[in-house]
Amino acid sequence: MTAKRATPRATFQEQVLEQLGRDICAGRYRPGAVLPSEPELCERFGFSRIVIREAIKSLAAKGMLEVSRRVGTLVLDPMRWNLFDPQVIGWRAASADFDATMARDLMELRRIVEPAAVRLAAARASAEERRTLRAAYMAMARAVAGKGDYVEADLDFHTTILSACGNQYVRQMTEAMAAMLEASFQIVTRKPGGTAMSLPLHEAVCEAIERGDGDAAERAAVELIESAEQDLKEQLQPGQAIPGVAARAARARAA
Repeated sequence: MTAKRATPRATFQEQVLEQLGRDICAGRYRPGAVLPSEPELCERFGFSRIVIREAIKSLAAKGMLEVSRRVGTLVLDPMRWNLFDPQVIGWRAASADFDATMARDLMELRRIVEPAAVRLAAARASAEERRTLRAAYMAMARAVAGKGDYVEADLDFHTTILSACGNQYVRQMTEAMAAMLEASFQIVTRKPGGTAMSLPLHEAVCEAIERGDGDAAERAAVELIESAEQDLKEQLQPGQAIPGVAARAARARAA
């Protein structure tokens, strides 16, 4: 596949956007702080004011910044950010901001969304979606054997379920959910033998969906989430960043 070419301005704007986003999430510019002036940012990045302004507009659109003629460019409180934006999720996960509270909220969201989605997928998944789910599981098994990317296969497995549930609103959440799931998977997979131990739990979900057994699928999903929650608690250390999350999200947007 031929890679898409970005204009020089888009490429520069993306560089500034990524770095400022990371800086804000890492606490270099804290809520209530005013960003450096345009001339200062131009000097820092070596780009024109147009590039800087476009990056700031993008961050403002994500709810992270507010531009005021009198005050300057103000960093907003995280509660005003678009927390479902995949870039914001990636930047937070790639910083020390992925703390116990963020982990707790993520697992609560999984408990709210995934069991119901799995039950619906058991009833609504097409034959092709069932094959795709089985293929994702087999890719996970190969990755455990050292042949492939486990996190990528795990994401394929869960996003296939979210799509197969047939609910248009859940489908709209898939990109954001994938970014959130990856943030936890990057930590959980560090547990020695953890990926191998999770395989039977994923297989139980897969088989229940293939049989069209909603009750069994939901029970298996809850067990899988509970196991992941325990692994996350064991592996997550205070102030620990999650390498690779923001980079993977950037690659996905460029694909």
